[in-house]
Amino acid sequence: MVRRLALAVLALALAVVAPAAAAPPNPGVLVPGKSLGGVRLGATGAQVEAAWGRAYGRCTNCRHTTWYFNFFAFQPRGAGIEFRGGRAVALYTIHQPLGWSTPSGLSLGEPVSRVRALYPRLSRHVCDGYDALILRREDTVSSFYVLDERLWGFGLSRRGLPICR
Repeated sequence: MVRRLALAVLALALAVVAPAAAAPPNPGVLVPGKSLGGVRLGATGAQVEAAWGRAYGRCTNCRHTTWYFNFFAFQPRGAGIEFRGGRAVALYTIHQPLGWSTPSGLSLGEPVSRVRALYPRLSRHVCDGYDALILRREDTVSSFYVLDERLWGFGLSRRGLPICR
């Protein structure tokens, strides 16, 4: 009886730990025009689940299918992915997840001057309460979200989609 109870407790502990491991990568990388956290635009839901796992919440009042991956339950820090036609069309970080960067070494939390030094051809788009510095390449838009003159988040989307998230 004690052995069964111990096994049940162990199984429960593993079940609780497993979803926590299935979250966006920490640290994640924005490769402008290509990917965010290892997920590319155009990825299917199955490809996103293979990369980040199944521990996500679905937005219930979003116009398009949107998944949120949080590092900790009920805390907003993490990443979001919007799908259209079953494919990822927008990927973005939420609430400045720790350790995220670009291949050029730009990290979330850095001053906007460093963003502009590394990416000098960014245009500014005003959102509600923050700004987005955007880099357009072919059919993609890479966004550097700025709050209080600090880099707050990253975004990657298809051209023609809303910049503000």
